[in-house]
Amino acid sequence: MTTVSPPPPAPAPESASPRRGLLRPSSLQLRLTLLYAALLALLLASVYGAALVLMRSSLTTGLDEGMRNTYSQFSELVAQLALDSPATEQERDKEGVLPRARTLFPNDAIQIEKLPFVNHQQLLTRLGSAQQPADRVQELQVVRSQLTKYRYPVTVNRLAPLELTDAELLNLIESPTGRIFVARQIREPYSDKTVPYRVLVTLAAVQYAPRPIVSLGNATVDLMPLPVLSIIYVGRSVAGIEDTLGRLQRVFAIVMLFGALLAGTLAYVLAGRALRPLQEVRQAAERIGGQTLTERVPEPQTGDEVQALARSLNAMLGRLEASFEAQRRFTSDASHELRTPVTAISGHASYLLRRTNPGGQERESLNIIRSEAERLTNLIASLLQLARSDSGALTLHPAPIFSRLFLDDVSRELAPLASGQGSELRARGPDIAFEGDPDRLRQVVINLVGNALKAGSRTVTLESSEQEGGREVRLSVRDDGPGIPPEHLSRLFDRFYRVEDSRSRDQGGAGLGLSIAKGIVDAHGGRIWLESEVGRGTVAHVQLPVGDVPVLDEEDVP
Repeated sequence: MTTVSPPPPAPAPESASPRRGLLRPSSLQLRLTLLYAALLALLLASVYGAALVLMRSSLTTGLDEGMRNTYSQFSELVAQLALDSPATEQERDKEGVLPRARTLFPNDAIQIEKLPFVNHQQLLTRLGSAQQPADRVQELQVVRSQLTKYRYPVTVNRLAPLELTDAELLNLIESPTGRIFVARQIREPYSDKTVPYRVLVTLAAVQYAPRPIVSLGNATVDLMPLPVLSIIYVGRSVAGIEDTLGRLQRVFAIVMLFGALLAGTLAYVLAGRALRPLQEVRQAAERIGGQTLTERVPEPQTGDEVQALARSLNAMLGRLEASFEAQRRFTSDASHELRTPVTAISGHASYLLRRTNPGGQERESLNIIRSEAERLTNLIASLLQLARSDSGALTLHPAPIFSRLFLDDVSRELAPLASGQGSELRARGPDIAFEGDPDRLRQVVINLVGNALKAGSRTVTLESSEQEGGREVRLSVRDDGPGIPPEHLSRLFDRFYRVEDSRSRDQGGAGLGLSIAKGIVDAHGGRIWLESEVGRGTVAHVQLPVGDVPVLDEEDVP
């Protein structure tokens, strides 16, 4: 069923309504809060990212410096370790680790490989002369075979030695500094657990044997053995760095969370204070309607755009008030001025019909004149009532009303009109006491029933029901007429609007009835709306506050 002007929910107190509005996602205060919180979160994330990068860089630099120191110390001890001797091989434990080296370098993974038959320049020359990728791979395989043959684990498990890929080996050989850093998973000593390591790989000439001193007569000769090109691996675990960075991440996550919550709370409070004048302007603007144009929105003395907006709104309200007042005055004055001549026209037409004996054509013309004069009189009366409603001068005389008795009276009053059209009027529903102007509300219900009868309804039902937990009463007029097309529903309460212009004009309708009814219902603080479906009929609802109904004894109830 199509509806028009559905009843809004019961208005909340003024103190609660703004708060509920501020919690909507579209609230400016909430959007500012989210914006400030997002900006702070972005700032904290940037600081966190920079701090994490700096911390990782600092820790990695310290780790690299420690590995370089270990390399310098180890390279000087290679000759003392005598890695080539059978005695050294017998010292190794079951994993191939040298206990002496483990004692000297407990936190480092060390391995050395040597290339005994080539120097660095010869390696570069051989690799440079390899024109084809396959030739270069073959040269690398020759180098790798020598490295594998002359590999000496020092503090690394011989079953899981450190090895370079072809790309890493080539990068090491061609590096100007002769060193690179690689990442590896290394098995911890005497355990199957692997740990991430950062490994310093250095290509350098290393002295493998001590310098022998030979006596020749009264002189001694220091014989310098030739150094051998070697690759030395020195690695250290990065688990401590990752653990430190992980703790840093957790701390920053907590800081970001509480920082965002604190910033959001402060931003919400500050934005609320900043927007409070605007909220007051909005509340005042919502209270102002066509009948309260004399009111003005408060002008906060903030000296900013909000004060300028309030001043502009008040200036606009002043212009609207003047324009509305001019329209009301014109309507009222014109109606008063037209009432006398229209009454005279109707009176003269009635006089001629009663006192003269006009012919058939003359009588028909006089009847038309009198009928149109009466229609114009009703139109003038409607315009006067609308003018009073617009100006707030519509006077109400509230009194206790019993809904069922009220509808029964209207049904009895309109029963002859309905039976004359072959229609039936029914009234049903509980008898609910409420406060209202009986005459004005009777005018509203009569108008709604009249519209239903004009539409050709065979049965019109008047109903009363209790709403909003007994705080409101609803009067409904239900018919089984043809219904109203959806394209007309949104304009039914506009003045002078008729669904079917020619038929309404023939039946005396000026298109003001629903406008007048709405003005009366609004004056009662109620709501009026329609529900309609083409081919199934229309339901008109009038919902009114119960008001201050005095407690009545049983004998007071008619």
